[in-house]
Amino acid sequence: MNRRAPGTMASKVSCLYVLTVVCWASALWYLSITRPTSSYTVHKTYDSMSMTRKNVSFGNIRTRPINPHSFDFLINEPEKCDKNPPFLVILISTTHKEFDARQAIRETWGDENNFKGIKISTIFLLGKNTDPVLNQMVEQESQIFHDIIVEDFIDSYHNLTLKTLMGMRWVATFCSKAKYVMKTDSDIFVNMDNLIYKLLKPSTKPRRRYFTGYVINGGPIRDVRSKWYMPRDLYPDSNYPPFCSGTGYIFSADVAEMIYKTSLHTRLLHLEDVYVGLCLRKLGIHPFQNSGFNHWKMAYSLCRYRRVITVHQISPEEMHRIWNDMSSKKHLRC
Repeated sequence: MNRRAPGTMASKVSCLYVLTVVCWASALWYLSITRPTSSYTVHKTYDSMSMTRKNVSFGNIRTRPINPHSFDFLINEPEKCDKNPPFLVILISTTHKEFDARQAIRETWGDENNFKGIKISTIFLLGKNTDPVLNQMVEQESQIFHDIIVEDFIDSYHNLTLKTLMGMRWVATFCSKAKYVMKTDSDIFVNMDNLIYKLLKPSTKPRRRYFTGYVINGGPIRDVRSKWYMPRDLYPDSNYPPFCSGTGYIFSADVAEMIYKTSLHTRLLHLEDVYVGLCLRKLGIHPFQNSGFNHWKMAYSLCRYRRVITVHQISPEEMHRIWNDMSSKKHLRC
């Protein structure tokens, strides 16, 4: 595997990167002492005529949507896949204040230049924040790295499903010729060697209607105190369909459009991974269990992490340490 030499990142973004870090620190300090109340102003919109042209692929839906996903892109990267479609698109759910996490991913497993001859596109998913300062900082970050997309729904835990559907819509509209897509979170460490070479295998024919991750078979939690509470009027059944933990799952790129189209006619649920499972059931796609996807935290050891694909609850500092250790010890056997 061919990785860039140290210092490449700094030379790429030059002083703009330093300014971004300083501005993020200043913004977070400011937000710690005051909460701005002015309304959000759209700083970056996407041309509506171009969006209409791109959305032609969804024109065969004849019935009226019950969940139309009628949001506009405030920040978009519509040309990211134009020249050379990627083998893998990585969609990472994140929040505005997680600049350190995004930067750690850019500098470690999410670096788009990690694999020679295998194109990877990394995209961070965001809604809009109620704090204009944070929206402005994310826009500035986007202008430097060109790896962020934002729609005009409010960024919140209960809108995680909208965030994932935005990613599906983006792949279907702007990156439909990709081979595979990964959806994950900003506190996940991904063993890219295992993901690329052992699971997806670029030398083999790409799969279709494919979906895999850590499959959960469970039912709704009715305790209102639970983070995963599901009211009966929203979901009356006693069991969920099989679904993959939202901490990380992989699917063939054709499934992105299928899920997005299906979501237009599927009542919205706030539990993102459960909702994707509902759409898969409607599509007749059964997710495959893969023990390499872990939705919990694992103490680091070189040999343990060499056997997995994802690990949960990893801080930016840990991400750098793990990446550096694994990269420097490739020659060691377990």
